Amino acid sequence: MKVLKIGAVWCSGCLVMRPIWKKIEAENPWLQTEYYEYDDHPEIVEKYGLEAGRLPTFIFLNSSGEEITRVSGEVEEKELLKMIEQYKEE
Repeated sequence: MKVLKIGAVWCSGCLVMRPIWKKIEAENPWLQTEYYEYDDHPEIVEKYGLEAGRLPTFIFLNSSGEEITRVSGEVEEKELLKMIEQYKEE
């Protein structure tokens, strides 16, 4: 499983989520994550149909690179961990 994290420097929710993801990644070294800056990656924005008003967005991909689910905004750490556990075998 891989999680695409899309954010922006001007996004306050993105700043809130940064340390939460840092902790999750440290505690789950097997988890693959990639961060994309909204303004610098128009190909990702277009591919996943993202809107600036829906940042941050976290897109969960299975081992084939297909989207499983996504969440936007400030998400509690326990919710993210629940999703990671639920989808980690996908």
